[in-house]
Amino acid sequence: MRFVLDPEGCVTADLAAKLPGRGAWVLATREAVEKAAAKGLFARAFKAPAKLAGGSLADTVEAGLEARALAALGLARRAGKAVAGFDQVRGALKERRASVLLTAAEAGEDGAGKLAGLAGSLPVIRAFSAAAQSAALGKDGVVHAAVLAGPEAERLLREARRLDGFRRVFAGRPLAEAGD
Repeated sequence: MRFVLDPEGCVTADLAAKLPGRGAWVLATREAVEKAAAKGLFARAFKAPAKLAGGSLADTVEAGLEARALAALGLARRAGKAVAGFDQVRGALKERRASVLLTAAEAGEDGAGKLAGLAGSLPVIRAFSAAAQSAALGKDGVVHAAVLAGPEAERLLREARRLDGFRRVFAGRPLAEAGD
């Protein structure tokens, strides 16, 4: 993960790896970012004073990664490649049109288990609240969603895998086995 210094000399996560300036690369894990911040490694990498904004840098990075993953889900909706609701998701899974299953973190195990069983070896993302999924999909009360096959699903998976370095995203099986 790339970090840069903003004009005020504060360390900023460059999640898209497109910001100008000298970059410092850190392993994309919470532990690595926390260690780099605690030990002053950013100042050494930038060869300049590096300030940390208030709060935890790792928390800021996690929030940014989550926002990118939810934005990818929103793009899938706008492209017509996302379905929401238990019955629609079940239909997409049965018809083998779905590439990714999303279940809200607070979802009941009964419905989540039924859909995960239908998903088989598909990646299951259980990282977002129903409110966050609802906001991304522009629909109230989204507990279950699926993204259909295509580049939108690939982008969501790419962003979710980055988020996985900070917290567990793929429910039920290790990330390496989830839909590679």
